[in-house]
Amino acid sequence: QVQLVESGGGLVQAGGSLRLSCVASVRAFSNYHMAWFRQGPGKEREFVSREFVAGISYNGGNAYYVDSVNGRFTISRDNAKSTVYLQMNSLKPEDTGVYYCAAIFTHTSRQYKDPKDYDYWGRGTRVTVSS
Repeated sequence: QVQLVESGGGLVQAGGSLRLSCVASVRAFSNYHMAWFRQGPGKEREFVSREFVAGISYNGGNAYYVDSVNGRFTISRDNAKSTVYLQMNSLKPEDTGVYYCAAIFTHTSRQYKDPKDYDYWGRGTRVTVSS
């Protein structure tokens, strides 16, 4: 069983920065492909409506993003600490939402952008960006 715990959310003004962390309670974290999704206010409270934000392969060799955050957000991982990060800069009000960490057991380097691809989810951390 994989448990994921997110932290680092909060209230920030537009143009500001936040760093999200997700700690995984699992053996061999390096076997897992990780990603961040978000769910905006007013969205359906089902995981299939979560928007892909960023993903990173098991060894950190492949990082990829949704177009709207490319150049502003950076996903990274520290396999020794079983942690994945999301550095968010130049935040915009439209980045507001609950951010979820997700994991899938795989060693492939393909991209996984569909929430149905992921087997494990955290409970989320809320990010609010004021204008």
